[in-house]
Amino acid sequence: MAKRIEFSTIGGPEVLQLVDFTPVDPVAGEVQIENKAIGINYIDTYIRSGLYPPAHLPSGLGTEAAGVVLKVGPGVSAIKPGDRVVYAQSSLGAYSEIHNVPLEKVVILPDNLSFEQGAACFLKGLTVHYLLRQTYEIKPGEIFLFHAAAGGVGLIACQWAKALGAKLIGSVGSDEKAELAKHAGAWATINYHQEDIAERVAELTHGEKVNVVYDSVGKNTWEASLNSLKRRGLMVSFGNASGPVTGVNLGLLNQKGSLYVTRPSLNGYITNRQELQFASNELFSLIGSGVIKVDVKPEQKFALADTQRAHQVLESRKTSGSSLLIPGL
Repeated sequence: MAKRIEFSTIGGPEVLQLVDFTPVDPVAGEVQIENKAIGINYIDTYIRSGLYPPAHLPSGLGTEAAGVVLKVGPGVSAIKPGDRVVYAQSSLGAYSEIHNVPLEKVVILPDNLSFEQGAACFLKGLTVHYLLRQTYEIKPGEIFLFHAAAGGVGLIACQWAKALGAKLIGSVGSDEKAELAKHAGAWATINYHQEDIAERVAELTHGEKVNVVYDSVGKNTWEASLNSLKRRGLMVSFGNASGPVTGVNLGLLNQKGSLYVTRPSLNGYITNRQELQFASNELFSLIGSGVIKVDVKPEQKFALADTQRAHQVLESRKTSGSSLLIPGL
């Protein structure tokens, strides 16, 4: 028997329940992993609340973890029992002591990375990779706006931007978070509770504004993001922390300078193991060389039994960086 998190109805953190289950052997093309550290991501709250409804109920939750391979299914040779691995997948169920994962979603975790680092960085780091390297390729010296710069994705983006020689303007919700973002490599910060985002972007760029805005906040920052863009600039909407952007008036894009908008996701950029390995290699090399650090605060590590509290803390918007579930706690 093992334990995992399930929910039978959509709703608040209280719907998450710790249950016993009997793991089944991995089928062809699958790997069975004993999770040592599990990533908590904001998208998990969207699924639990019904914004992105699960395919069926009851459902597991979570898509990212690092651990040790226990068994492999028929036809799997690239990975073997005992290997240290990390994964991020589209199907749910990573909030679990033991989880079966398709081989194409799994890569070897380098020896110089801990399980906690792997689970804290993988999904978020792959997200930053596609945002800064593929959705729009950030150039050295380029100024751009990145919302929620002190969050798990944001702090990695600050460090990656600095490594690229670019100038990230990070929006944050407090002076404390501003300091965290600057320490991580943000060129400038905007406290959106005290400053007008678009006005401050214009000031920082001497009226030029920016070519690209990365926005995971959603409803509350939508218009400010558009107002921060140069003519024919690109708005990258990749999350909805404040609620989804709905009823979009396409005429606004014309009025504000023939703007572009995209709504990307990781599954649109990584569709096979070759693409996963390519992005992982760049991410792991930056972490291994110390360019990107993904330390997790002790107060943001939770036992599986404390998953409800972990979600409450995450949704309070008081966290910074990554949060983890640790099955051994």
